[in-house]
Amino acid sequence: MRLKTRHKKYKREIKKALNNKTLRDALGNFAVAWKESRDEVFKGLDFEDTREKARTIKEDSLSRLSSLINEFIENAQKAGTKIFQAETGEDVNEYIYNLAKKQGAKLLVKTKSMVTEEIELNNYLEKRDIKIVETDLAEWIIQLAGQRPSHMVMPAIHLTRKEVSGLFSKYAGYEVPPDVNQLVQEARLKLREYFLKADIGISGANMAIAESGTIVLVTNEGNAELVTSLPPIHVVIVGIEKIIPKMENVVTLLKLLPRSATAQKLTSYVSFITGPTPYKDRKRELHIIIVDNKRSLMLSEPKFREALYCIKCASCLNICPTYELIGGHVFGHKYCGGIGAVWTPFIHGMDKGAEILDACMGCMSCITTCPLKIDIPDMITELKKRRGEKEGLKPSKRVIFRTILKNRKVFHSLLKTLSIGQLPVTRGKPLLRHLPLVMADQFKFRSLPALSLKPLRNRIKEVTLSEKDKKKNVTVKKVTFFAGCLIDFIYPEIGEAVLRILLDQGIDVVFPYEQGCCGIPATFSGDFKTAKEMAKYNIEVLESADSDYIITACPTCTASLKNDYLSKLEGEKGWEERAKSLSEKVYDLSPFLVRVLKIKEGDLGEKTTNPLKITYHDSCHLKREMDVWKEPRELLTRSKGHQLIEMKNADRCCGFGGSFSLEYPEMSAPILKKKIDWIKETKAEAVSLDCPGCLLQILGGLDRENCKTKIYHTAQLLAREE
Repeated sequence: MRLKTRHKKYKREIKKALNNKTLRDALGNFAVAWKESRDEVFKGLDFEDTREKARTIKEDSLSRLSSLINEFIENAQKAGTKIFQAETGEDVNEYIYNLAKKQGAKLLVKTKSMVTEEIELNNYLEKRDIKIVETDLAEWIIQLAGQRPSHMVMPAIHLTRKEVSGLFSKYAGYEVPPDVNQLVQEARLKLREYFLKADIGISGANMAIAESGTIVLVTNEGNAELVTSLPPIHVVIVGIEKIIPKMENVVTLLKLLPRSATAQKLTSYVSFITGPTPYKDRKRELHIIIVDNKRSLMLSEPKFREALYCIKCASCLNICPTYELIGGHVFGHKYCGGIGAVWTPFIHGMDKGAEILDACMGCMSCITTCPLKIDIPDMITELKKRRGEKEGLKPSKRVIFRTILKNRKVFHSLLKTLSIGQLPVTRGKPLLRHLPLVMADQFKFRSLPALSLKPLRNRIKEVTLSEKDKKKNVTVKKVTFFAGCLIDFIYPEIGEAVLRILLDQGIDVVFPYEQGCCGIPATFSGDFKTAKEMAKYNIEVLESADSDYIITACPTCTASLKNDYLSKLEGEKGWEERAKSLSEKVYDLSPFLVRVLKIKEGDLGEKTTNPLKITYHDSCHLKREMDVWKEPRELLTRSKGHQLIEMKNADRCCGFGGSFSLEYPEMSAPILKKKIDWIKETKAEAVSLDCPGCLLQILGGLDRENCKTKIYHTAQLLAREE
């Protein structure tokens, strides 16, 4: 499918999901309840320590997977289990079909298996006149509806009780009221006959233990116990990534899985199955199918092997702002959300996963929440790179990145021209409320900033302090200020504040006029070639300044200079060392003041005589990538005397996401609306933040709603003299 056609189709799917109020309410309400319950259930458990132990278990398992598979097979066979190793999904389907045919089986019951969704087992068997019935309540509902799951743990979360009532009534042939208890009772009644008549039971597995040949099932409904014990034949389908070495490893993973998936300390049932159990006058048969289906391909790539750590808890879905808006039918294929965006290109091909990659804003909420700390955004960025290499960039992006952003002189000359050309529209005002022509509808959810008529690079020499006003700093003599595009050309007043703070500490500040865009827009769009060229350019520019430190006031630029350049230039002779040397010098302003200068009360001047009631918004890169969130709060309250009122979900993304808000304003808008509502709830006089991108987004939203709450970059509040 052509890029343009595919993108239009995806846009239609997004619009449909956004217009589904039932879906929005269900996902939104669940996300709030889940987070509160999850936070509560993790109390008393050292989350970081446990997740590190879990990562060690998974990495150890994958590093010797071949031998563990052999060990599992040997021990399972000793216990009387029949083993089949399936290279592909088609191999699995054929094995089960042939088994059913050999046994004369007409009815199969199934529980707890994402792999069977992955390989479309149900469709395969039904086309061959073998009936297969889902027995997990939500999966059965989905099967009756003729849909696929929209969530890995709660597959029917997008359906209302009324819709389920309609499905049950149609199936039963009589009216089933939309009452939860009656719906559950109806399901029990109908499914019971399937349990008793089934010829074969099929299940997945949460874990497979090599030392004993045991499979582990974690469930809540009890149906899995019936599926695995009543039919004379039980078939287990397990992905190779689920194999772990020892029984003791189960304990660690069970501390994380239920808490992350359903906010329970432990699920109702945890089943351990080793070999077939007696059945009437003979032993039952236990078949275990060990499935690869391109998992080995994922395993072979160091960049993606940790995607196989996934324990399918779905916490990355529950915390994701875009998943909360559009659900798994749009943000997913078979596997949903962020982890689905990684698995899909490998398991089902890039053509199935190309568009869903763009649903990720890179807010990194998934990393902090994931019990295995899987770096989903980094893998999505790599997949965008591969998509770009395979399909090419959109013409508009190709021009922006390779002709404009990469060429500093062209970029800056264009901005200067635009700053003058905008005057008939802006009329000298800092915000544009009414945009012309096609842009009007696209950006109606927020006002946009005007370009500064006098960028920071033209104001630098005006920012000075007399020698008597300067403090003497004996630890840091000289720093380089990397402003970034937004501060230089849209918010130069933030840059002026940074300069005043640093100069006041007696530090010489260098501003290289040749500095260019940090390259992160190209990176996030998959144009790694251009981003790498921009990285090398900036490294040369910043090296020439020969400063003790490099300071930024934009967390995205900080992350780019400190981490992204290292990643891009890894293994490149000469450049890797230069990137590392640069990285060690880079600091965002707040942690630089606290960790390096060790600012104490009074070091930033007297406390303000006009303290504000402020609330603080955490930017995604600053808090989650650099673990900076205490420092700005400390500087604002202790050093300057402002009163802090914490907002609800202070670290929830504002919906900017760089080009995300330009390409998907329909998703950016409702995410921003929530942030604005949380700000209003605090009744604070002002919002403080450390990211100019967040400032652009939130200021634009506040202005659209005619909200009088002021907004400042932390540097501006620290530099204020009144």
